[in-house]
Amino acid sequence: QVQLVESGGGLVQAGDSLRLSCVVSGRAFSRYAMAWFRRAPGKDREFVARTRDADSYYGDSVKGRFTISRDNAKNTVYLQMNSLKAEDTAVYYCAAADGLGWRFSYEYNYWGQGTQVTVSS
Repeated sequence: QVQLVESGGGLVQAGDSLRLSCVVSGRAFSRYAMAWFRRAPGKDREFVARTRDADSYYGDSVKGRFTISRDNAKNTVYLQMNSLKAEDTAVYYCAAADGLGWRFSYEYNYWGQGTQVTVSS
């Protein structure tokens, strides 16, 4: 089984920064496309960021503020979040895809349990 465990969430004020981490089990991490999604109460899951090979892609709402990165030696993917806004409040989920993996939830095979990010204004 492939397991993903997120960490790094918390309560911050608008304008602050957080870095989320996601540790992935198994030996195939370097072959996965990795992504972050988020979901606020009463809303659909929203694509945040994705990394695969040399490519990174971001949702429009976070572009210029968030950065995704990965350390294949540590089986870990990160999401650096700067200039946080109240509308960034959500549960953030890490996801892995065996295939290409783009911006849609159905493209990802494995999911973590999520970590809560709350931004006060």
